Amino acid sequence: MLLLLLEALGAGLIFIAIIWWTMFSGRKNGELPEAEHEDKNKP
Repeated sequence: MLLLLLEALGAGLIFIAIIWWTMFSGRKNGELPEAEHEDKNKP
């Protein structure tokens, strides 16, 4: 029973680590400024 709890805890920690990594591994300076977004959307 203890082994099952440890496995569940380990799987949960891995899941949280993957979510954390994908959320915070974006651009180093954040999102692009609004002016650059507007230039790309113009025809």
